[in-house]
Amino acid sequence: MPRKETIKEALFNRRMLICIFTGFTSGLPLYFVYTLIPAWLRSEAVSLKEIGLFALIGLPYTWKFIWAPMMDRYVPPFLGRRRGWMLISQVLLLLSMGVMGFLNPLDSLWTIAYLAAAIAFFSASQDIVLDAYRREILPDAELGLGNSIHVNAYRIAGLIPGSLALILADHVDWVWVYIVVACFMLAGIGMTLVIREPNGNTNPPLSLKDAVVEPFKEFFQRLGRLRAFEILAFIFLYKLGDSMATALSTPFYIDLGFNLTEIGLVAKHAALWPAIIGGLLGGLLMVRIGINRSLWLFGLVQIITILGFAVLAEVGDDLWVLGIVIALEYLGVGLGTAAFVAFIARSTNTNYTATQLALFTAIAALPRTFANALTGYLVEGADAVENPVAFPILEFFGISAQGLGWTNFFLLCTAFAIPGMLLLFRVAPWNTSDTSYSKLSRAE
Repeated sequence: MPRKETIKEALFNRRMLICIFTGFTSGLPLYFVYTLIPAWLRSEAVSLKEIGLFALIGLPYTWKFIWAPMMDRYVPPFLGRRRGWMLISQVLLLLSMGVMGFLNPLDSLWTIAYLAAAIAFFSASQDIVLDAYRREILPDAELGLGNSIHVNAYRIAGLIPGSLALILADHVDWVWVYIVVACFMLAGIGMTLVIREPNGNTNPPLSLKDAVVEPFKEFFQRLGRLRAFEILAFIFLYKLGDSMATALSTPFYIDLGFNLTEIGLVAKHAALWPAIIGGLLGGLLMVRIGINRSLWLFGLVQIITILGFAVLAEVGDDLWVLGIVIALEYLGVGLGTAAFVAFIARSTNTNYTATQLALFTAIAALPRTFANALTGYLVEGADAVENPVAFPILEFFGISAQGLGWTNFFLLCTAFAIPGMLLLFRVAPWNTSDTSYSKLSRAE
């Protein structure tokens, strides 16, 4: 039996350093699209309705599994299959992000929209290959820690377009703001040039058809249809309750009577840092107890912390309760995400990492879309005439036209978190060692 890696050995190695860089270079363009561009447009007097439509440019992050097979199949003529695609996407991001500031929002709004969509496409493409690379360099015992470090570096990267850039905009022209932010992509480019191609990553699919069909065929053959569908259902359901509970968090705080300054100072900071601490703590714990048991423990923490929102709904406008509830909730988010991302990575085969990871992460993103679409109706209700789509859904669940209200809504979110936990009996039993899954996830 191989010796179990110590926490010190797992934490202080070259692979974890690479995960810091993959997380940072992955998060930077996403927050660039979702944080910096809307702030810029609003500061230039673009209407809120037009800015709201910019949310559609995020579609490539959901649909990236469509072109992921091409990144598995085709190998660039330089640096290898993974590093070659990394460099291409990162250079395109550097150039397109830097060019953005030369456009005028009032004269070239559609051009800005097209360029932002291109940035989202390049960013999603980079995510495909970075996710694949991490899966291929991390041994199973380090999947939890490595991915939690990646996610936390991802979150910290948001401080560049979300904080530094906005501060710079008060002192220099927007052209220079965009150039400065774009230059942070050089960290990712430098990483790509220094790292090595993963060992054994030399057998791309023989045709594009194989790249599209084989990842799905292999997944169902390797695990069997029943277990494969159980894993897909688990990926969809595990974060469902958590996603629903946080989908309308800011409107919820406003309804309770908190002003925007209180929300900005307390709620946002109470969410960011506990999520980072939870992610790192979760990654370290997984080194000792494994992915399976972490999914159980962290999932229970998620369920308990969702109930904190119901408590807050009853207490009302109390800053201390707000800070404690949010800190505990996002500590649970950080813990749960660390184990969940590790589980998704473990479920792939290294011959088809890019396509399978792109598909699994797309499925995992669906609950957020589902939550954003229906949570408002769950809280406030729906009219049969004005909302012919939402009303039958609420009626099916026995919810009145008046809605649930905030307290009952969060109790429902807690209930929606239970099915994912029950699937753990099938997909990650408590007493089953993680090593029993290693052979299933490795290319033969």
